[in-house]
Amino acid sequence: MSGIDLNEDKLKALKGIARDLRLDILDMTTKAGSGHPSSSFSAVEILTALFFGGILRYRPDEPWWPERDRFIMSKGHAAPLLYAALARAGYFDRQLLWQLRQIGSPVQGHPIQGMLPGVEATTGSLGQGLSLGLGHILGGRINQLDYQVYVLLGDGECEAGQIWEAAMAAAHFNAHRLTAILDYNKYQETGPISREMALEPLVAKWESFGWGVSEVDGHDIGEIMTVLHEVSNVETKPSIIITHTVKGKGVSFVEQDFTFHGRALKPEQAEKAREEISWQ
Repeated sequence: MSGIDLNEDKLKALKGIARDLRLDILDMTTKAGSGHPSSSFSAVEILTALFFGGILRYRPDEPWWPERDRFIMSKGHAAPLLYAALARAGYFDRQLLWQLRQIGSPVQGHPIQGMLPGVEATTGSLGQGLSLGLGHILGGRINQLDYQVYVLLGDGECEAGQIWEAAMAAAHFNAHRLTAILDYNKYQETGPISREMALEPLVAKWESFGWGVSEVDGHDIGEIMTVLHEVSNVETKPSIIITHTVKGKGVSFVEQDFTFHGRALKPEQAEKAREEISWQ
């Protein structure tokens, strides 16, 4: 990655993509009558930066290109966001999005590898994505491939022990081409992280496991792109970017109610949400 384009026109275009991804997430989950809208909304700018900001190397018409960078959605319940991004990137026809959670559809409630191009891993049993990402790194070494691997973590899943086993192993094996991105929206399905199982001091924890740590505003695309570019050049340790986000970002009444974590908006709520998102 030689550099990134952060001019005003580019950032404006990326913000437009983020708005469109939110609208697709809204329409997918409302039509399905189920899903995880607020958990998808919180990470929209992250995937916008990765897929459309010149960070990820990928070929939609050659999804298994060996030298591609890998993106793993460890917080698999945010599948609507992944599907919206992949469709926008050209991996498959956008009309497939409206089959979310239908029986027999490849667009399932959690990503399933092999059912849709661009889905690198079957995820949603939380806590496993970082281990999968490390496996890709070690496999790349064996095959002499120098790709980057990005894993999007949820904060709730960082309560799982397997995350920390993977973190320890990644540092041990100097997996410097592995970047974890934490969607730190401070809520899980049952309530605030601070009440359910506090993660703080989070920076100190990751540093103690041998990782480089950065913190950013998870809704500032320019800031996310800058840090992603910086960590791609680190050659001494794996990196984690802690992105401070808002659960349900973009829809005021969803931001204020964490119970939208696992339930879709009703049609009348979706109309109000569409108005708010469209003005962004």
